[in-house]
Amino acid sequence: MGFLSLLEVASMPVVQVLLIGTLGAFMATDYLNLLCTETRKSLNKIVFAIFTPALMFASLSKTVTFQDLINWWFMFVNVGLIFFFGGLLAWIAIKLLKPRPHLEGLIMATCASGNLGNLLLIIIPAICNEDGGPFGDNHEACSSLGLSYASLSMALGGFFIWTYCYQLIKNSALKHKVNPISNEIAKRPNKDLDGDHNITLLLEGGQSEKSDSIIGGENERVSSEANSSKLEMEKTSTLISVYEFFKQILMELMAPPTFGALIGFVFGSIPWLRDLLVGKDAPLRVIQDSIKLLGDGTIPCITLILGGNLVQGLRSSSMRKSTITAVVCIKCIFLPMIGIGVVKVAGILGFLPADPLYRYVLMIQFVLPPAMNISTMTQLFDIAQEECSVLFLWTYLMACVSITVWSTVFIAILS
Repeated sequence: MGFLSLLEVASMPVVQVLLIGTLGAFMATDYLNLLCTETRKSLNKIVFAIFTPALMFASLSKTVTFQDLINWWFMFVNVGLIFFFGGLLAWIAIKLLKPRPHLEGLIMATCASGNLGNLLLIIIPAICNEDGGPFGDNHEACSSLGLSYASLSMALGGFFIWTYCYQLIKNSALKHKVNPISNEIAKRPNKDLDGDHNITLLLEGGQSEKSDSIIGGENERVSSEANSSKLEMEKTSTLISVYEFFKQILMELMAPPTFGALIGFVFGSIPWLRDLLVGKDAPLRVIQDSIKLLGDGTIPCITLILGGNLVQGLRSSSMRKSTITAVVCIKCIFLPMIGIGVVKVAGILGFLPADPLYRYVLMIQFVLPPAMNISTMTQLFDIAQEECSVLFLWTYLMACVSITVWSTVFIAILS
C-alpha cells in the first residue's frame, strides 16, 4: 500500500469531521442562526442522554461476545495506558506552560482521550480493502473482524471518557464557578482581659497556687475530651470519604453513556439475551434497529455542535499558541511513539494474539485525535467551550497527516 493510498484512507474520516464541523459553524453564524447557544446546549443534552447511550448499546450488543472480551483483554489495558500516558504528558505540559486554571481539565482530557469510535469504524474497513497489506487477502473477513475491534475500542474508550475525562471537566467547572471566600478572620477584642483590678488582687498570695491547680486540672480534662472528640471526628470523616468515593463511582457508572455500554456488554455476552435482539430471526430485532437508528445520530450532532462552538471560539478563545502546540505534539508525536513501545513489549511478553490487524488497532489507538464527547462535556458544564473547539480544530487538521504517517510506520512494522 503506497503513501498516497494511505493518505486517502487516513484523511477521509478526518475530512468528513471537518466538513460537517464547517457546516455547523455556518449554521451558528448570524446569517442562518440555526445553532445559537441555547440550541447547542439543548441538542447537547439530547446527545448525552439519548444518542450516545443508544450508540454504545447497539455497537456492543451486536459485535462483542463474552469470548471476545476474554481473548482481547489487553485492549482494555491498552486504552487505559493511553489515558494514563496522555494525562501524564498533559500534566507535565500544564506545569511548564501554566495555562489558565479553568483550561487544565480540558487540556488533560483532550490529551488523554482518543476518537476510538467513528474514526476506527471508517479507517479499519478502508485499510482492510487495500491490497498488499499485512492483513490478508480476505477483505470481507478482515473488515468484519476489524469492526468488532472498533466496537470494543469505542466501548472501552467511552467508559474511560465518561469516568476519567468527565470527572476532569466537572472538577474544572466546579473550581471555576465557586466564588472564593476570604480566609481572613475579623479580629475582635478579648474582653476577658479587661476585668476589674480587684480580680488580680484576689489571685495574689495563697489563693494563687490553688487557682493554678484548679486551672491545670480543668485544662487536662478539656484536653482529654478534645482528643477523644478529634478521634471520633477523624473516624467519621474517613467513613464519609469512603462513602462519597463509592457514591461518586456509582454516579459515574450510572451516567447514560456508561450505563448504555454496560447494558450492551451484558446483552452481547449472554447468548440468549443477544438472540432476542440481534439477527434476522430475533423476535425483538425491531428494538435493536430502533436503538441503532438513534445511535447513528450521535456523531453528526456532536460534530455540528463542535462547529457551532468554533465560531465563537475563533473570536474569543484565550488559548495560547504554546498550549495548542503542546497538545498537538502530545497527540501526534509522543503518544504514537509510546504506543509502538507498548505493543512491542506486550507482544514480546506473549500478551497479544498473532493477528496483525489486532496489533494495528492497538497502535492506531494512540494516534487518534481527541474524543468528540469532550465537546459534549464542556457544553454540559458550560466551561471552555470555545477553547475546546480551537483545540479540536488544530488536532483534527494535524490528524490528516499524523494518521497517514503513523499508519505507514505501523504497517511497515507489522509486515
